[in-house]
Amino acid sequence: MGDISPERKAGCGILNAVFGRNSFWLGRSTSASVLSTPNHNNNVTKSPSTPNSRRRRGGSDETAFLESTSKGLEVVAPRPTTRPSSVSHQKASITHHQNQSRFTADAVVPGGGAGVGGRKSSNGYVNQGKQVPKEAIGISGELESMINDHQKVKGSSTLVRASSSNVMLFGNLGNLRQPGVGNTNPGGNNVCGHQPQPADEYSHYSQPNRGHTKSGTCNKDNNDYGYGNSKSSQAAPSSLCRAISTRMDPETLKIMGNEDYKNGRFVEALALYDAAISIDPNKASYRRNKSAALTALGRILEAVFECREAIRIEPRYQRAHNRIATLYVRLGEAEKAIYHYKHAGPEADPQDIAKAKTLQALLQKCTEAQKLRDWNSLIRESSRAISSGGDSAPQIFALQAEAFLKLHRHQEADETVSKGPNFEVDACTKFLGPIGSANMLTVRAQVDIAAGRFDNALDVAQQATRLDPNNRVAAIVMKRARAVAAARSKGNELFKAGRFSEACIAYSEGLEHDHYNSVLLCNRAACRSKLGQFEKAIEDCTAALDVRPSYSKARLRRADCNAKLGRWEASVQDYEVLIIETPDDEEVASAFLEAKEQLKRQQGGASADTNQERTNLIAISSIEEFRQYTASRAISIAYFYNKPGERQMLQIMEQLCRRHPSVNFLKVEVEDNSPILKFKGPELLPSFIFYKNGSMIREIHGDDPETLESVIDDLTS
Repeated sequence: MGDISPERKAGCGILNAVFGRNSFWLGRSTSASVLSTPNHNNNVTKSPSTPNSRRRRGGSDETAFLESTSKGLEVVAPRPTTRPSSVSHQKASITHHQNQSRFTADAVVPGGGAGVGGRKSSNGYVNQGKQVPKEAIGISGELESMINDHQKVKGSSTLVRASSSNVMLFGNLGNLRQPGVGNTNPGGNNVCGHQPQPADEYSHYSQPNRGHTKSGTCNKDNNDYGYGNSKSSQAAPSSLCRAISTRMDPETLKIMGNEDYKNGRFVEALALYDAAISIDPNKASYRRNKSAALTALGRILEAVFECREAIRIEPRYQRAHNRIATLYVRLGEAEKAIYHYKHAGPEADPQDIAKAKTLQALLQKCTEAQKLRDWNSLIRESSRAISSGGDSAPQIFALQAEAFLKLHRHQEADETVSKGPNFEVDACTKFLGPIGSANMLTVRAQVDIAAGRFDNALDVAQQATRLDPNNRVAAIVMKRARAVAAARSKGNELFKAGRFSEACIAYSEGLEHDHYNSVLLCNRAACRSKLGQFEKAIEDCTAALDVRPSYSKARLRRADCNAKLGRWEASVQDYEVLIIETPDDEEVASAFLEAKEQLKRQQGGASADTNQERTNLIAISSIEEFRQYTASRAISIAYFYNKPGERQMLQIMEQLCRRHPSVNFLKVEVEDNSPILKFKGPELLPSFIFYKNGSMIREIHGDDPETLESVIDDLTS
């Protein structure tokens, strides 16, 4: 149990003198046939069991040592003694018989330490200085050896006991450690944590809720299926003990796995199948069952690899042939599927065979369409192939994405890649080979460039060139990704510095490498908008939306440019789409309301004044309406006035509405809207208050038309 201190060694000597260590193996029936006859010529005086020694059995040997020293016991050098009397020998035998059913600390001598006489044992078992063969140890002895080795590694000096039966005890038995009760071993929360676990055999029991196997994991954001670790840490001890109790019976493990599989507990079933395989790796049925569990977890490629191993072990295993054929159909390997269906015999369903043949014909049409560069036909035939069973075929999805890219339908290409399988590169390379995997990665890199994920595109393209250095398309895509990434980075820095003309040039340089890149087009539109080139900005936004209709940033920028040019109908159309896509965006809602009002003015419609027809002024009737208009990005001018005697000023404001269509002119009658006056009204009447983005920016007292128009010109210029 770890490194033994000098005090610990002395304690062991006392225990040896008390319990009669040399006669321990006399009554072991399980291994008596392989052990030599014990030698009774010992130099240590045997003592019968005493009440004090019985009290020390449940505690540690360190406590025994302290008790012995407190009573003045001294450890003296061993000297020759005479043969004990028959009475004392009988007492010693009784003492030995009482300790026969369990292991004590003196029965195991750690490597590097020595008991009385300096005896050592590589396996942790001694018998009068002689080594016990592994075959005679049994499962209980193996468990004891595992605990002993683990204590050596951890350096623990506290005794840990295990049952001598074939089941690992769990609970408050003997001096097994319990959480929070005298546990001085860090991390020793449960007894199962004190024994080393072989990685292959018990790893799935220590974390039963995770889908990890030796063949890899399915890639889903580092937590593939949401398996947490909080529950697994609690379930580990019982699962581990369950595995230990049946670990020598792989058929039992398989039956348990089948039960879990039928009940939908695929992760637990996978762990049990792995445990059975670790015991008997040459059993084909275990591999096939593991393949079924992997398939249920969506780990298709790993399932194929397990089926291949099952067929390698048992080439005429028809059920394995049938399963791998079904997997090949899903992966778009129609020819391989048909081959294995033929070897499946009666296990193969005729409908499944017909399905594989249909898929084979559709894949041939896809290949022909690609050679002819008939991209529309390729999209149509690949969609049919996916719906005909190839729902997890990476090559089919790559063909369809490539066709969308060729037709400049970047958004649909991105959606196709996201719908397709997300296999790990290593597993995909193992399945498709380096050339096939490189082709698939090249298409994915092009989609990432089109979607503006330049850094990710560069990484993927580099992987493709490493897998297939002779792939010219992959090399071209890698250069393109590096060029557009550099152009965007340079343009962004210049834009932040307010150097809009230079930023526009930088984005244009990137567009030379990718003419239809929506991100670069939208960024250049922002520069042109800042430079007042609204027409060119609208052209760039339109080009970006042609390839990515859901690109909200480009649509919002185009709506804003149309509003600045007074094209309210086009602006309203874009805002209507944005309201559907981003219903919670208050800024979009405010701009949409503003554009609608301006469109009404432009078309000559009434705004909501019952006393005056065809007016361009907006009559405010509630605080909520007042907030909506004043929170707009456009300038809003609120005219606070008393009802009588302001007709002439209202007519002047109507004329200003026609001259400045981008400005919201609000009229607030104080008598009818006293709450608004208390909310944000002026102290003097009449008055004009200018608002923008919900904040007051200017206030004019009186009703001087010349002053009002001069301020409007200054703010809108």
